[in-house]
Amino acid sequence: MLRAMAAPNTTETGNSLVSRAMHSINQHIRDEGLRRGQPIPSEQAFALQMGVSRAVVREAFRSLATVGVIEVGNGRRARVGGIDDTVLPIILNHAVLTDQVSIQQIYDVRRTIELRTVALAALRRTPAEAGEILALTERMERDFDTPEKVKESDIAFHEAIARTSCNPLFALIVSAFRVITEKTWHISWSSRPTDAERHANVLCHRRIAEAIGRQNAREAEVLMAEHFDNSVKALLAAGVT
Repeated sequence: MLRAMAAPNTTETGNSLVSRAMHSINQHIRDEGLRRGQPIPSEQAFALQMGVSRAVVREAFRSLATVGVIEVGNGRRARVGGIDDTVLPIILNHAVLTDQVSIQQIYDVRRTIELRTVALAALRRTPAEAGEILALTERMERDFDTPEKVKESDIAFHEAIARTSCNPLFALIVSAFRVITEKTWHISWSSRPTDAERHANVLCHRRIAEAIGRQNAREAEVLMAEHFDNSVKALLAAGVT
């Protein structure tokens, strides 16, 4: 049920009205305990409740749909949306491209998060999940002479660990880093001057996978820290800050 609101301030700008409408829609979802896929009231219903134009509510609907809070379209009522995994990568990429965040700051956050995800993965992994993670490191070894394939297995390795942590938020965040990793991976790989050093990097992934398989959370965490420290050193050596 929609709750009545105080009359709008006539001095409010269009943007503030849209923001207030977005808040009202979010508040309705919370108050009613709505879940993904359940319908919400129409634009007209919210407009009447708030005392604003339908155009204001329509813009609020569009803004919320952009970030996945609600789903609109297909000639049906708007519904509560699910987590949209396309939003965070766009934000991270924009932040880096516009020099609001550095690559090293991204890696600092990744290191912090992935030390936790690897520990949880070691504690919670199923045999099948442990096998999948190990298989990705074997693929990295097999494809060693094709860096592009190694890159894809490397990224998939970190994403598989995040999923195995059984925390969907970790999985969302780690997968969002892909857009940055795809820009920096070859730099990090090339800045290791010898095949021996590149093999050591692949071997570190395998040791992490084996620690997960043994359910040794502490060892997995130490190895992941080593991996990130080496990756940051490689990027610094290449002049990436």
